[in-house]
Amino acid sequence: MTADGAAPQTRPSSATHDLLAKLVAMDTTSRGSNLELIAFAEELFDAHGIPHARIPNEDGTKANLVAQVGPNVPDGVVLSAHTDCVPVDGQPWTRDPFTLAEVGDRYYGRGVTDMKSFIAVALAMLPTMVAAPLTRPIQFALSYDEELGTLGAPSAVAGLLANFPRPAATLVGEPTAMEVVTAHKGVRAFRVTVDGLDGHSSQPQNASNAIAALARLATHIDDLARKHRDQSADRRFDPPFTTFNLATIDGGQALNIIPRHAEMTFEFRPVPADDTTAIADDLAAYVEAELLPSLRRDTDVGEIRFEVLATARALGSEPGGFAEALARELSGYDGPDRTVPFGTDGGHFQAAGISTVVIGPGRIDQAHQPDEWIEIAELVRCERFLERLIGHLSG
Repeated sequence: MTADGAAPQTRPSSATHDLLAKLVAMDTTSRGSNLELIAFAEELFDAHGIPHARIPNEDGTKANLVAQVGPNVPDGVVLSAHTDCVPVDGQPWTRDPFTLAEVGDRYYGRGVTDMKSFIAVALAMLPTMVAAPLTRPIQFALSYDEELGTLGAPSAVAGLLANFPRPAATLVGEPTAMEVVTAHKGVRAFRVTVDGLDGHSSQPQNASNAIAALARLATHIDDLARKHRDQSADRRFDPPFTTFNLATIDGGQALNIIPRHAEMTFEFRPVPADDTTAIADDLAAYVEAELLPSLRRDTDVGEIRFEVLATARALGSEPGGFAEALARELSGYDGPDRTVPFGTDGGHFQAAGISTVVIGPGRIDQAHQPDEWIEIAELVRCERFLERLIGHLSG
């Protein structure tokens, strides 16, 4: 029973349920577009007279959306969420992934955990937000392509700051079972392309071997992995150090041809304390000082190019940080400092000087799975959390 003797609420509002059903029905898989969802959210904002701005990607096929409810003053709170989801291809779903299903105490559907339930709850609260006597604003930042490496987040943060006053905190609604997460690793992913000069395998002095150069780079990256494993440690993470992964390598035409072309992909996942720029600079310096001279030694021919595939910034703990204090107060979470192994858009907000934590409904081990599900009670807890946020920002 609640303090007033009423039975505790066990189901979310009908508005939350209906919005979640509509969001799940939208296929916002990252390989496609998220514009249907963005347009839908814009209609809701317009219906409540809420100012908003769309920030499209370069070709206009996807977009971020930022909005603000309440007075146009600084020190508000951002609700951050990504609109894309992962594919269902090849997964043994037992139901239509794009139709919300209620079975027992769970909702099923692609994205219900990661992370359309948070979006549904937040959008369902718009009438309450608009009616409240807010003294500080609630801002929205809905991004694209988080699942591909937080690709939309940098322009979402920039767009928010360009259109609205600077907020005091960001709450990223990724699945944490409504517990407060203060830190996570980052992700930097690259494709490396080496172009040399092909030739007969009996005359290596007349060629530039692309695979040989790429192999030396792979060895250097593996050496960096060993260095970080031995020298950096953050016991809050498992494993407690920056990790590297040599993911794919491709090149060569035939056994008796010195290869002209080779490609490799790799990533590293830094703990918050590690300087990701320094790691990237180390690789660039090695290429310039060692690999290119070796590749061009006999022919003066050779190029090595890096393409950034993903940049998800790490999120670092903020001792005494405003976002953590606020999230703990609103959620009632009094547990230990929590970290998670997955990345979020949160590091980009923190890099812009905005205090940030991650807190949202659902659990990450239910995300990206066939028959993805979330406990219905998690949405109720999220509703109560946002109701308390509205009250807090209403003075």
